[in-house]
Amino acid sequence: MSIQTDVIVIGAGIGGLTAAALLQERGIRTVVFEKNGFPGGSCASFRRNGYTFDAGASVFYGFSDNDRSGTLNLHTRIFRKLGVAVEIVPDPVQIHYHLPNGFSVAASYDRQQFLDSLVMRFPREREGIMRFYQELEDVYDILSSLPAGSLEDAVHLASVGGRFPVKTFMLALKTFRSMGKTARRYISNEELLRFIDIESYSWAVQDAISTPLVNAGICLADRHHGGINYPLGGSGRIPEALCEGIGKFGGSVRYRTEVTEIVVENGTATGVRLSDGEVVRAEAVITNATVWDTFNRLIADKRYRVPEDRFLRAPSWFQLFLGVDAEVIPGGFNVHHILVDDWKTFDSLGGTIYFSAPSLLDPSLAPSGKHAVHAFVTSETALWEQYEPGSAAYREAKERFADSIIARTEKILPGLAQAVELKILATPQTHERYLNRYKGSYGALLKPGQNILQKPQNRTPVSNLFATGDSTFPGQGVIAVTYSGVSCASLVARRMGKPLDYL
Repeated sequence: MSIQTDVIVIGAGIGGLTAAALLQERGIRTVVFEKNGFPGGSCASFRRNGYTFDAGASVFYGFSDNDRSGTLNLHTRIFRKLGVAVEIVPDPVQIHYHLPNGFSVAASYDRQQFLDSLVMRFPREREGIMRFYQELEDVYDILSSLPAGSLEDAVHLASVGGRFPVKTFMLALKTFRSMGKTARRYISNEELLRFIDIESYSWAVQDAISTPLVNAGICLADRHHGGINYPLGGSGRIPEALCEGIGKFGGSVRYRTEVTEIVVENGTATGVRLSDGEVVRAEAVITNATVWDTFNRLIADKRYRVPEDRFLRAPSWFQLFLGVDAEVIPGGFNVHHILVDDWKTFDSLGGTIYFSAPSLLDPSLAPSGKHAVHAFVTSETALWEQYEPGSAAYREAKERFADSIIARTEKILPGLAQAVELKILATPQTHERYLNRYKGSYGALLKPGQNILQKPQNRTPVSNLFATGDSTFPGQGVIAVTYSGVSCASLVARRMGKPLDYL
């Protein structure tokens, strides 16, 4: 048995690292155990042949320097508190959508420009467009006024409710509303409603009916205030900076150290068992794993098992990391794109293509005269189980599927196939293997009709075991799991008698 620490964090994903950094800054001894040799989980970067690729996300909220602009600006405030810096470059367009029937629209930082482009396409829906997107502005206005903290922290809730009683009440009412149902109060055009679905699907991987209005207010209003910013050096700079903060205040991140069990004694988490058999004890354990990995794999006691169907399971991804000749990307081309061929299949596996070329913002990500490109579609491990990983058949199937995605992407980038000089492919099995995620999934999603407060919170049924990451409130996305990390750290710190200062 090793020396006891205050808090153990399982996994160096963004939620876990955020919680660890904020706790360590408060003098709470924290150690993070990470299976891989690098931090970040799905928000990491890797290098190959002179290219730097983002393993997952490349659209980032929360970096505005203006404290009055942007929903909480969590990244800015966290790094400021930790005394570390992440250089960023602004992106004037969140996503450029390429949709059926020649419908093309860029979600610009300039809100009026974005709304005008929708009105130009749907002139009869002008009033409905304005009223729906004002609903999102109203949510944004409330959220940007309230300090971040745990919904399970009675002291925090009392403080916020006392200082902002009207806004707290209004937010409570809006938590029961759906993005899609709200849109249908004002809009009747089916094509426009499909666009609102893809606005939701782009980050929530669900249609608008299934997406809480509060989540939409964070992502679809904040882009016009805090904006979209990209960290110079790639997405991996975010977890690297959090690790710098952990180390600066005396904490540690132990890489290539896999947790195989959460030790539970008499209903209380007392530590973890590592793959080499070492047991490390702590007063509290924070899991950054999915809800299914935590309770069905890391905890041996079957009384805590979580049925897969308790929540919807977010899909996994098939990803293409491409090094391409710069000439294939024309001048004025936006960084992030979404392509939909058919509205009937946009939410089917592989139905929507996500595409980004972040080297347009940061040329250091690719060799001179080249660009780093990332394209991905939803997929599931079940589609690839017939192949033995590493076999010739597996490699050939990956190549065929990748070629079909590249061919579809040539609608916006003609000649892409001939411009590729480097191709790295990843299936859902890759996500499952490297990220220790059940079926390569990106966490639990709410079922249609479920309230956002029914999302798993930071507390768990096991005493002294807490959760963060994309299985917890508020959900998927880097800024969402950052919030979950702040919330979790706030709850744990108060329990240990060292409450966090509000960010």
